[in-house]
Amino acid sequence: MKAFSRLRPIVYLALTIAALIVFPAALQPSEPSSAIVERGNFTLHKFEQPIGEETYQITRDGNSLSVKMDFKFTDRGTAVPLVATFRGSQDFTPEAFEIKGHTSRQSLIDEAVEVQPGKVRVRNHEKWTDAVAPEEFFTIAGYAPATMQMLLVRYWAGHGSPAELATFPTGHVKVERRGTDTVHADGKDETLDRYTVEGLIWGRETLWFDSRQNLIAAVTVDAEFDHFEAIRSGYESALPVFVGRSGADGMAALADISKGISGSRAETLALVGATLIDGTGQPAIPDAAILIHKGRIIAVGPRAQVKIPKNTTVIDEHGKTILPGLWDMHAHFEQVEWGPIYLAAGVTTVRDCGNEFEFITAVRDAIANGRGLGPRLLLAGVVDGSSEYALGVQRVDTPEQARRWVDRYHRAGFQQMKIYSSVKLEEVKAVADEAHRLGMTVTGHVPEGLNAYQVIETGQDQINHIHYIADIMRANLPADASRADRRKAVADIDLNSAEARKALSFLKAHGTVIDPTVALYEFLTATTAKPVASFEPGVTKVAPELAEQLTEVEPPSPASEMNQKIFEKDLAIIGALHREGVRIVAGTDQTVPGYSLHREIELYAQAGFTPMEAIQAATLVPAQVMGVDKEVGTVEKGKRADLVVLNGNPLDDIRNTRNVEYVITNGVMYNSAELWKSVGFKP
Repeated sequence: MKAFSRLRPIVYLALTIAALIVFPAALQPSEPSSAIVERGNFTLHKFEQPIGEETYQITRDGNSLSVKMDFKFTDRGTAVPLVATFRGSQDFTPEAFEIKGHTSRQSLIDEAVEVQPGKVRVRNHEKWTDAVAPEEFFTIAGYAPATMQMLLVRYWAGHGSPAELATFPTGHVKVERRGTDTVHADGKDETLDRYTVEGLIWGRETLWFDSRQNLIAAVTVDAEFDHFEAIRSGYESALPVFVGRSGADGMAALADISKGISGSRAETLALVGATLIDGTGQPAIPDAAILIHKGRIIAVGPRAQVKIPKNTTVIDEHGKTILPGLWDMHAHFEQVEWGPIYLAAGVTTVRDCGNEFEFITAVRDAIANGRGLGPRLLLAGVVDGSSEYALGVQRVDTPEQARRWVDRYHRAGFQQMKIYSSVKLEEVKAVADEAHRLGMTVTGHVPEGLNAYQVIETGQDQINHIHYIADIMRANLPADASRADRRKAVADIDLNSAEARKALSFLKAHGTVIDPTVALYEFLTATTAKPVASFEPGVTKVAPELAEQLTEVEPPSPASEMNQKIFEKDLAIIGALHREGVRIVAGTDQTVPGYSLHREIELYAQAGFTPMEAIQAATLVPAQVMGVDKEVGTVEKGKRADLVVLNGNPLDDIRNTRNVEYVITNGVMYNSAELWKSVGFKP
């Protein structure tokens, strides 16, 4: 369902502190008490597509500054409005703050802060609580409005640039200056200061400021984990530069962090004593040895049969289990923090199923060249048609546009194309024809108004999400059937019906590959009677910025009961697909970072996969589907040393895939617990 903020050097601040706390329209004693001292507007983007606007106005109110912000965008047909007000002294010391509205299509916010002598009063919806006022603090809540991020950084810069700053209603933030970037906008080049902020959302946000401390651009993620950007009016043409730079800078920061994570960077490494599940389907090898040289497996087998050269770094893994590195076949790597998270979970390869072009290529290349921390990335380039529900900026409203985008993605080294929800059937065909001509494959949604039969017959090789398969298995309904009737029809699917048997045979005959993302749909079954932690214990370990949005659920209702029935049917469908021989690959569509891949594998076991088959759905089968099984996917001589060291054997209990102790990728062995901690998670 995502990196961002910064300011000027200490010497500069010492010389120009007044400039940091006086706005472009300088405050003068002769100004009337309600004088407007600054106003501005930002264009709001999601996946680089303009979707709304934020405006702000700062007025002088006696000895205070009053700021009013109006933030609104429309995301895939749903309005997301937000208003906020801030009042503070002329050095931005907070006096009051209030924010109310939506932070995403699904999430609401209604919070306020009142600063009183010696204490801070905080309201969350109707509940007020009191806290002792720190010596220095700021008031802000999340990624939006962008104006509050600008005021935060101005406050931080004007108060000695502290290493950490308390914030209310909750949390602490860290602001770091990362350098400068020159961008071309409005016919001229301009050098901007680049900063990151950590603590408002999970991970880094990147902000750029001009010499007058005006926020020019913010590259972040919204409350759905999706790419989100706020760009000051006049700088929109530089958006791709901001996006690409944020990705590269974030990976550089994580590469620095990785140097302190324990493990091994030995040129020649031997892992000995563990039970090896090599992913081929052959029985596990007890007391195995794996010899690795420069990131390649050069020998593997029973310990007694593998000769270990002198000067090899030998690590005893007695009592452990070793698997091939895991795959997540439905990733949206929308912020750099996903890199260490995936590795911590044992994931060494991901297929990114649609991203911002400049961001994901910068991240992919940084990892591939050893300048970033994360799994190997294989990319599916997203395209969509024009509609109120469209995503991103890669429009394919004609066959010519379809071919043009496929060619661009192919030149950039993408392996697949990803069809989104507003593409017309003619353009699906044009995408598929061009992709196949170039040696690429096609995955994606089933666009609105079409069905899986149509897109597969037109050339789509793979389907994302199990509900598109359920749609062609349910009983036929009138075209004007209600959403409730369609949901009930899915829950009532008879897998022995003619519709279901036809779908199974069709998918098998066409070699269609499905990534069900069923762990995502299980989330829809959570209620106060069935909390998320009852089926996904990983939510107890996520970063604090994520905990509330992942665990806040409603009481049981008829809708949640139907969600449970549909989820159970989804599992039954996955089991039927597997028995039919339709290839299933494990993917998460994000959900709970890192942990949901393990839940996906566990759910396959519930659906009828053997533990080995469930493991292969996240190792060998994805490698085969992506055409790289001669390189990766199993633990065999000559392949890349992408490995996971586990406590416990998943053939005994599939839940043991969660117990990652070490992960090996790109020739480096990392401690999983330290990777989790590096991005604010509990190990």
